[in-house]
Amino acid sequence: MINGSLFDMPQPVPVFEGKPFDGQTFSQPRDGDRLHAQLSRVRDVMRDGQWRTLGAISRATGDPESSVSARLRDLRKDRYGSHTVARRYVERGLWEYRVGGGE
Repeated sequence: MINGSLFDMPQPVPVFEGKPFDGQTFSQPRDGDRLHAQLSRVRDVMRDGQWRTLGAISRATGDPESSVSARLRDLRKDRYGSHTVARRYVERGLWEYRVGGGE
């Protein structure tokens, strides 16, 4: 498996179960299921290796752009797969993101 490749990941998606989130304001009972579900949705959308803006990912998942951005950062973490999350500048402060694959 190439480091950061989504294409070798098994289906179905609940591979994040039992892998804790953290942070000063995080509460497992309140936030755990919601954040794991967001992470799975973002991963599923980005699985095809296509470039997308936060807005496009947000529309595809139904999650807020700020949450999508946080979940993309989570995908980079060892406990969530050490995925390669590339970004490229589009214009006027707009960025696109791609998970897996090279430039």
